[in-house]
Amino acid sequence: MKSAFIYSDAYLDYDYGMTHPLKIVRLKLTYELIKALELLSLSSVQFIPARKAEEGILEAFHSREYLQVLKQASQGHFDQSLYRYGLGPGDNPVFQGLYDWSLWVTGATLQATDFVMNGEGDIAFSIAGGLHHAQKAKACGFCYVNDAVIGIRRLISKGKRVVYLDLDAHHGDGVQWAFYDTNQVLNISLHETGRSLFPGTGFENEIGIGKGEGYSVNLPFPPYTDDETYLSAFEEIVPPLICAYQPDLVVTQLGVDTFYSDPLTNLNLTIHGFERLIQRIKKIAPRWVALGGGGYNISNVARAWTLAWALMNSIELKEDLPEAYIEMEAKFGIYERKLRGKESPPVCGKREEIRRETDRVVEYIKNIVFPKVCA
Repeated sequence: MKSAFIYSDAYLDYDYGMTHPLKIVRLKLTYELIKALELLSLSSVQFIPARKAEEGILEAFHSREYLQVLKQASQGHFDQSLYRYGLGPGDNPVFQGLYDWSLWVTGATLQATDFVMNGEGDIAFSIAGGLHHAQKAKACGFCYVNDAVIGIRRLISKGKRVVYLDLDAHHGDGVQWAFYDTNQVLNISLHETGRSLFPGTGFENEIGIGKGEGYSVNLPFPPYTDDETYLSAFEEIVPPLICAYQPDLVVTQLGVDTFYSDPLTNLNLTIHGFERLIQRIKKIAPRWVALGGGGYNISNVARAWTLAWALMNSIELKEDLPEAYIEMEAKFGIYERKLRGKESPPVCGKREEIRRETDRVVEYIKNIVFPKVCA
């Protein structure tokens, strides 16, 4: 089995701003930890330097008008006309080079899809990708260009059957709406309920329309859902749907803002639960394109995605982090010495209530969606 890891230090040329929660340096830390653990020197691994997408490729999803606005905003100058495109102070700031940043992210995602689609290997991981909120003509949720949609559209244009599996704490709304009326993609999103978290969508009754009815699958979790409840629901819903759909590839968005120590979200997952999810995906995905996604505790991001990359390559990592990496992370105010850390998040007194609500959603999906996909 061959795998590819796509990355470039060019990512660090861009910055959402000092106060913005999305820190691009988390990508550099992930790469450095993976390298320190010698996970790029495996005989089965190909390191692929990321390259920018060609500008015209973005039109596979986004409107020309919006892309022109992004190019103008990329000069770093803001005016009020940009508000209608989701740009401005807050989630989607205007900063120098934001259009080029989007080209880098999209290019890396396409390199990952091409590697797997063309039979060069079975797994590819682009940690910069997974910016799943961007709409056709609007920036949204830290996302300017929807690299996931563009990558998936390339796959289906080549006749591939695709499952898109989104594990981010935030609902993958941009990807859902892009494929809401088609059965060419089975879109499965596991996330914190929109009742308590942006973008306020992703409820279980959002199942698609027309030919796409049943092919949009949402599993929203109440705040403080833990590993046990999440993994149980995953097992009841995801493997049977993937088995029934029989995709050529699975594209995953591996956001790790589901962890209990993430500053922006309210789920109670641990890195141990994430490890079990990655192990399960590897077993059920015929071929696998992995994208990054959310994660606003940068130590969590580096350790979790490193662990994911190791598991993708059937490597079991020890608990201690390399000393060289520990010295590097200290420069960013991080003092973690263990890969996985403690197993148990804070105890939640609503565990039974959370389990009952999750069971209700699981039964809804089984009763409403399964007959359409699994027939």
